[in-house]
Amino acid sequence: MLSLFRTHASLSSAHKVVLALLPFLLVILIYLLASDARLSVNPDDKLLPSATKMVESTIRMASQPDLRTGNYLLWSDTLASLTRLLLGIFLGSLVGLMVGLSTSIFPVMRAISGPFLTFLSIVPPLTILPILFIALGVGETSKIALIFLGTVFVISRDLQLYIAHLPGEQITKALSLGARPASIPVRILLPQVMPRLLDTTRLTLGAAWLFLIAAEMISATDGLGYRIGLVRRYLAMDVIIPYVLWITFLGFVMDWFLRISVKSFFPWYETQR
Repeated sequence: MLSLFRTHASLSSAHKVVLALLPFLLVILIYLLASDARLSVNPDDKLLPSATKMVESTIRMASQPDLRTGNYLLWSDTLASLTRLLLGIFLGSLVGLMVGLSTSIFPVMRAISGPFLTFLSIVPPLTILPILFIALGVGETSKIALIFLGTVFVISRDLQLYIAHLPGEQITKALSLGARPASIPVRILLPQVMPRLLDTTRLTLGAAWLFLIAAEMISATDGLGYRIGLVRRYLAMDVIIPYVLWITFLGFVMDWFLRISVKSFFPWYETQR
């Protein structure tokens, strides 16, 4: 047992699983005890609903059609939010890749764009949400644009810095062997940048979810953020907490998928890091 506390000791798979689950189990236990204490005093308490109440609400949202729209709210909200999120992240990653590559090849372009990309990546995207609503309306375009603007400059700047630290001899050798300058970004830089792109996109997921939920709470007729903002008026914590957990689960799955993609398709990248 004492070997587990040595800095050089290696943990077994079973120990890693137990230690990974321990914080989650501790949080669940604390919540259940706090909920039981509040409900014992006031059975109608809404702040900390029981696990049974949250399960019932989740089943209702997922399996019973809404009386007004006929939709299964959990699934329709999830589809609406994921459509906005994935489209915004995809556009941000694509444009970020193009900008990162194009501004990193030539020193002049890098000198011009570097400070500007730094400036744009620091601007809080939520502060320009009113401008997007005014310019693009309150429909889908403004929500996708917010996610796009919140990710594209961070990705562009990160890729630009990453490419700047790649060995310059690669380009020199490629040109000396007869490679055309126009093929350098695709044949030399792109294969090395792709795992970094996935890694950076993975790190921007949390911010992208924040932008999405904020936009949906302000102006939307469906979506996970819209539903949380709607039921908040009725203190429906039995719906809010499961929705928050569902959003967390979706974010975890997306993060896991990108992480596994990097390890599967670019194993050399993990070794390099």
